[in-house]
Amino acid sequence: MAVVRDLVRSVQPLVDFVYPPRCAACGVALAAQDGLCSECWATLEVPPLAEGGVVAIYAATYYNDTSRRLVLAYKHGGRIALSRLLARLIAARMPEPAPGRPPPLLVPVPLHRWRLWQRGFNQAALLARELERFGKGRAEVAALVRHRRTPNLGGLGRDDRERVLRGAIRLDPAHAARLAGRNVVLVDDVLTSGATSRACIAAIAGARPASIALACFARVDAEHRLEHV
Repeated sequence: MAVVRDLVRSVQPLVDFVYPPRCAACGVALAAQDGLCSECWATLEVPPLAEGGVVAIYAATYYNDTSRRLVLAYKHGGRIALSRLLARLIAARMPEPAPGRPPPLLVPVPLHRWRLWQRGFNQAALLARELERFGKGRAEVAALVRHRRTPNLGGLGRDDRERVLRGAIRLDPAHAARLAGRNVVLVDDVLTSGATSRACIAAIAGARPASIALACFARVDAEHRLEHV
């Protein structure tokens, strides 16, 4: 690991020369890669910890103009390097795994294979991998399967989202035994109406885990109703 870190440090000046550090949200020049300027940091709105009733919700920010730009750049702009920044902010909201106990299992919201082929990556799976590197659990990226292709949920109301997702997400039988009796954290980039999360949680519940929580980068609420795409 030390060799890798030394190698990264040695090439960083060249990377910064070719790709000057910029704020991931507004594009202003920065001193280092993978960050936000002070103005954009100040606009991120941090929600209360672990809200959400039965299922604990660990959200890094509310979904506002700044977090929306980050999500769009990450998911639709192909800037997958942002996964580390977003995961770092999520990790700061999550509790530390209990010592002496098996780590939580980090289960990303799945994409249908055609959507995965079109986009080239599952943004939730990348976040789960980064959260694993931050010591928040162990990623189980194939635990859930979206076996039926669903339309883009952007612009749909809660009832329509529930209807579209009904029966579309299932637990992979090969992973059911791994999730049994374990603390499971569902991972996604944005929590909107909660329809996708509820479909995933229902599938996970079939494995009889000890608990289910949700970790996401941005959360939409009544005061933050920007269009999510």
